[in-house]
Parts: sequence; structure tokens; C-alpha cells
Amino acid sequence: MQTVQESPLNLSLTLAELLKKDTIKVELIPEKKGLFLKHVEYQVTSERFTVSVYRRYNDFDVFHELLLQRYAYRVVPALPPKRALKGVLTSMSEREFIEGRRRALGRFLNLVARHPVFSEDELVKTFLTFSGSDVQTKLRDACKKLGDEFMTCKYATQAKDYLPADIQSQFSSSRELIKNIHNSFQKLRDRAERMAERSKGNATDLLMFGKELSSLGSDESPVPNLASCKSPWTALRRSFKGLSVEFSLLSEKAAQQGRREEDDVVEKLNLFLDLLQSYRDLCERHEKGVLHEHQRALQKYGVMKRQMLSATVQPKEQVSVEQLESRIVQQENAIQAMELRNYFSLFCLHQESQLIFTYLPITSYILGAFVNSQVQGHKEMGEVWQDLHSKLKSLLGDGNGQSPPLSPK
Repeated sequence: MQTVQESPLNLSLTLAELLKKDTIKVELIPEKKGLFLKHVEYQVTSERFTVSVYRRYNDFDVFHELLLQRYAYRVVPALPPKRALKGVLTSMSEREFIEGRRRALGRFLNLVARHPVFSEDELVKTFLTFSGSDVQTKLRDACKKLGDEFMTCKYATQAKDYLPADIQSQFSSSRELIKNIHNSFQKLRDRAERMAERSKGNATDLLMFGKELSSLGSDESPVPNLASCKSPWTALRRSFKGLSVEFSLLSEKAAQQGRREEDDVVEKLNLFLDLLQSYRDLCERHEKGVLHEHQRALQKYGVMKRQMLSATVQPKEQVSVEQLESRIVQQENAIQAMELRNYFSLFCLHQESQLIFTYLPITSYILGAFVNSQVQGHKEMGEVWQDLHSKLKSLLGDGNGQSPPLSPK
């Protein structure tokens, strides 16, 4: 029996298969300083190719530009800016900006290396493995040799045959749904960022709280011997100094909580958002690029046809009529090529929509990581608070860890 061949339009990959394709790590190399030069370099390590290479931001920039040229009809994630926008560095340090850029470059490479089409491309392999001195020239040479995807894909000229009849309707509904998901997860990411910042702030406050107790306990000022009462202050302040150990530990746990929230939740949300934004950018490229150029070509063709009609009605020089006929034939060929590109663009868009929907289950993993980080953080801090509570029983109030009332009930 003959097996039914699956349509090349369908993307038959699971999220697990996509994530398994490769994992890229981008680490910051200590700054190299010369007399007039200071730049940042990155070590890029691919698990798939088991190799590490060194790249500068300009290498990423050229790679991104060539990837867009070759795959104009695919989701190509954006690069982070090379420099901070004016006013940004007033709210963050340069070190924070560079760290944020490192993370963003890592997300960019992971999305590219896991893409079902990009992952098998010579451009990607060259960027991740070439250890020569001029990777930019190597990338440009590879791009010239390969050309854009429309020229190399065997389905490019037949794309129309594989598209469903309601492709425009499917495209519109997918675009609207993904836009709504993107907007909602942006708000979730913003909240998660604020929670991570609060955890870091909490860590600082707890540490300072403990230091103040320690400072109080280290005070050797003599306590006056008041005739009316015997002051317990000398013993109390020595005990306060001992409590600073627990507050230092609480600060450490809060800082760990902040890092977990940042790495396991915020960073994964940013990866998902980068993918969704690249899909929205692709939709705009389709409308402003392929469709717009197609419409302009049709308008130009209409003008030529009217000129030709006018030339047949009003006798003109034979040479000018022949030139007009030649231009019309050229324009017809251009329109035909644009129509083929338009269908291929829709073909790719349909596949990229499937890619986004394949990635959607990652949201449940992110939410799971968020819940786990809260459970772990509260458990660890709860244990330290409990130890602190036990210590306080012997110091304050009625022996139950509660301070005596400051005013009569």
C-alpha cells in the first residue's frame, strides 16, 4: 500500500524536539582594553556542535542582517541595541545594560538554533563553529553562495498548490490571537520583573537590618545603674548581635529567590516574548514588503497598459511602441515573480504560525517554574524564620516569642 505523503506545509515537530535541537550559552569575556579601544567580547558555546567561539556585537549584527536577507519570510528574532538609548543609563548602570544585552543575545541564538529551518542552514553553522579571524567575511561569502530562501527552496514556485483556500482568514485569526497572547505575557513579564526586584530589595533590607542589630550589640557604652530598676539592656544587646546571623542568612535566601525568579521565570518569559515579537515583525514585513511591492507593480502595469492602449489609438513612432511592449512584458514577468513570492511568503507564514503554536505549551513550564520558585523560597526562608523565632523565645516577652503589650488593653 502507498503511504500518503504529508504536505510540506505542515510542521510536525513537538516543543521537546525543538528545545532538543541545541542549547547555546553566551558568556561575557572580561573587557579588553588598549590605548584607545575598549570592547565587549562573548564566548558562544553550542551543545550541538560541542564547540566554543568568540564573537563581538558587530559579528552578531552582520549575522542578523544576513539572516534577514536570506529568510525574509521567517521569524528572525530582533537583536538587542548595541548601545543604551539616551536616558536609559540614568536608571541602570552600564554593567546592568551589558548583562541585559548578553542575556538577549543568548535568547536570540537559542531561538535561531532551534528553528526547524535555520538550524540546518550553513549561515547558522558558520556563526556557531567558525573560529577564524574574520567571521563576517565568511558569513557574507556563505550568504552570496546561498541566496535567499525563495531561490533555494524546492517548494517556492509550487507554494500556492499547498495553501488552504482560507489562508488569508487563517492568517488574520492567528495574527490577532498571537497579538493578544503577546500583550498579556508582556504584562505578566513586567509583574515577574517587579517581584524579582522586590526579592533583591528584600535581601538588601534584611542584610541591613541584621547589620544594625549587630552594631547595636557591639555598642560597649556603659549602662547607668538606676536605683529604681535593674536594666536588662546589657544582656539584650549581646543577644541582638547573635540574631544578625539569621538575618544574614535570610538576606542570602531572599537574594537566591530573586535570582531564581529572574533566571527561571523572567528570562524564560523574555524568550517567549522575543519569539512572539518576531512573529509580529514578520507579519508587518509581509504586509509592508511583499504585498506592498505587489500592489505597486500592478499599478505600474496598469499605467503601462493604458499607455499602450493610447499608443494604438493615436499613431506613434514604431520604436516607442515596441519599447513600451517590451517594458510591459518585463513588468508582466516581474508581477508573476512577485505573485510567486507572495504565495511563498504566505506558505512560510503558515509554517511560522505553526511554530508559534508549537511553542505555546512552554507557558505552562514557565508558570510551573514560577510556582516552584515561590514554594522553594518560602520554605527556605520559613525555616530560617522559625529558627529565629525559637531564639527570640528566650529574649522577649512572655516566653512565647511575643513582645509585651506597649499599652494596656
